[in-house]
Amino acid sequence: MTPIASFHVIRHPSAFAAMTHLGLGRVSLARTDGLDFWRLLGTGDGRNTGPGADLRRTALFAMWANDESLDHYLANAWPNAIEAWHVRLRVVGGHGTWHGHDVLADSPQPQGQQQALVQSQRQQPIPDGPVAIITRANVRLRRWSAFRAAGPAVSEELNAAPGLIDVLGIGEAPVGRLGTFSLWDDYASARAFAYQQPHHRQVIRDTRAGRWYGEELFARFQPFESTGTWDGRDPLARESTGTNIP
Repeated sequence: MTPIASFHVIRHPSAFAAMTHLGLGRVSLARTDGLDFWRLLGTGDGRNTGPGADLRRTALFAMWANDESLDHYLANAWPNAIEAWHVRLRVVGGHGTWHGHDVLADSPQPQGQQQALVQSQRQQPIPDGPVAIITRANVRLRRWSAFRAAGPAVSEELNAAPGLIDVLGIGEAPVGRLGTFSLWDDYASARAFAYQQPHHRQVIRDTRAGRWYGEELFARFQPFESTGTWDGRDPLARESTGTNIP
């Protein structure tokens, strides 16, 4: 049985219900069979990845031992949610860690003469079709003001980027532990945004030169099954057939 990842976006009936879930949900997740790693997350306002929060919406990233464990969890999760969207993900590469956990450890291993180079760079072959990307960082406190100031311009560029399907700002804390979950038509579109948009390119240079992050993660995934809705729709559903991605 192959380990898988999943991402979930949940809308709660009230801000109180969402905050209660962020607090008490950790207890049930810690006791969930087959759950190898998880992070409960607050979310940004709409598609904005800069300052701001949607206090009635939460998210969850999780790594599972197998599909059966995830199936069992979903059968009993969020009974009072107004809306919920779930996607299963295969790790296909990236770099970094999340609170010391290597969420990329289960990415497929390349074969042949390129194996050593590919493994060292954590660059796996990118499948055709939609790609999900998670970025997150622990921002050093002394760099927080610069990080926050850069956010609105990068968020505007991101939302206007060709090939972007949807995006969500995510955070483990209001200050210092923030990131994004984004869906793209293909990896070429995501890469074009990362290295061609001027504000984002400048932030990449600044973060490296100024050592903004104590820890960071850039992870690529292949979404292979999605259910439910996110803001009234499944962003990965095929409009031509009304069915989900294979």
